[in-house]
Amino acid sequence: MGLKRTVSIIGTGSYVPEKVLTNHDLEEMVDTNDEWIFSRTGMRERHIAADDQATSDLGAEAAKKALADAGVKAEEVDLIIVATLSPDMFFPSTACFVQEKIGAKNAFCYDLGAACSGFLFALECGKNQILAGAAKTVLVIGAEKMSAFLDWEDRTTCVLFGDGAGAVVLQSRGDEHGVMDAVMGSDGSLADLLCTPGCGSRNPASPAVLEQRMQYITMQGRDVFKHAVSRMGKSVVLALEKNQVSIDDIKCFIPHQANSRIIDAIGRRLGISDRIYLDVAKYANTSSAAIAIALDEAVNEGVIQKGDLFVMTVFGGGFTWGANVVEWCK
Repeated sequence: MGLKRTVSIIGTGSYVPEKVLTNHDLEEMVDTNDEWIFSRTGMRERHIAADDQATSDLGAEAAKKALADAGVKAEEVDLIIVATLSPDMFFPSTACFVQEKIGAKNAFCYDLGAACSGFLFALECGKNQILAGAAKTVLVIGAEKMSAFLDWEDRTTCVLFGDGAGAVVLQSRGDEHGVMDAVMGSDGSLADLLCTPGCGSRNPASPAVLEQRMQYITMQGRDVFKHAVSRMGKSVVLALEKNQVSIDDIKCFIPHQANSRIIDAIGRRLGISDRIYLDVAKYANTSSAAIAIALDEAVNEGVIQKGDLFVMTVFGGGFTWGANVVEWCK
């Protein structure tokens, strides 16, 4: 395994709002129950942002923790990428709001939209900006206020998501592998299976659109499940092959925390069930924030230590998917 990449994660951070919404709380809101939710998703609770908290507020808190962990000052950051499907506004970028909140006055900023795959896609963008010489220090954030885009009368979707943010700091490390090659893919022909159909340019906000509740997330669960298991499983295999790494060399697998049954199916298919990091019971699906939060927790719990190889894999609306291999260098 030769030296391929020289960009490493040098700090991690995460943040979830204080309010916790349990399955039992949801029983009072929609026609559901704890047993039904847990048996189908593995979820027990999720965190919900306050009314006065925006996605950028969540992202800024995670960013501050990641910068502190890395020992990097905000003014040293050259680039901020925020992966999100729940931006503060259509424009400007949520990344610009984060920049102002943390004082990263020297950074250029943009958002990346790849739904639940966003953090991994943004990580690849940040890495390549450093390799191209466009930036030295990059802050990559996955942040979501999913609760603002949920139909709280639809039990098939409102039980699945939570709010939160995770962040990493990237810098060049020439003597370590760091963030290695990624495999990523998309299939726009399946976009309507998981989307928010209203309030964009296709169906602009109007009384009719709001009456049809098109401003909320819609999902064809069975189809999403099937494609998620297939795409994430294949992308892990391809990422390992691309980086010439054996699956036996991987210490930990961090999949998108969408649903425990999806994750279990991938684990059985690849024979890695005993090495999967799982926190979906605590946070539900936080979309682009999910693997960023899980990574921060895995590191802080000592599951991942210096020199370990781990794999992150994602799947989201678009459809989008991917996987990468990372050597932990901190």
